[in-house]
Amino acid sequence: MDDVIAPGLAVLFCGINPGLYTAATGHHFARPGNRFWPALHAGGFTDRVLQPWEERLLLPSGYGITNVVERTTATAAELAPEELAAGGRVLVAKVQRYRPRVLAVLGVTAYRAAFDRPRATLGLQPERIGDTALWVLPNPSGLNAHFQLDALAELFRALHRYVHAGTP
Repeated sequence: MDDVIAPGLAVLFCGINPGLYTAATGHHFARPGNRFWPALHAGGFTDRVLQPWEERLLLPSGYGITNVVERTTATAAELAPEELAAGGRVLVAKVQRYRPRVLAVLGVTAYRAAFDRPRATLGLQPERIGDTALWVLPNPSGLNAHFQLDALAELFRALHRYVHAGTP
């Protein structure tokens, strides 16, 4: 799965890993029922709900997409903690290279494992990678029933406010 990335982005959104449907299509967050694209729009990042194949339209607005782990699985639960930790190290190097203002990891459990932060919660994190702020959002997968679209949208809006006004 190719990253949607460029130097100096405002936000680099980071999924956990490609699911089977996403890998088959070659586009991030492509599975029907994934709430990433609607939450991105509802959060104020796009002027309409983009389709997964339009992912590169994010770049001119200063947004990009990557993953913690590149290996495709049916569910993120199939990833071993060691894979997430190794992916976290690769992600740190990527952030140091591209220097986005914010790295937004989509999945608190994955963030905890990838960055060895077992008590991390949603929102702005106290740690940084160089000048890059770290922000954790819920996993937008349709398999994550804990957060419906309205709750996801509010959390995406909080990130949008932070990025554009400097306040959570």
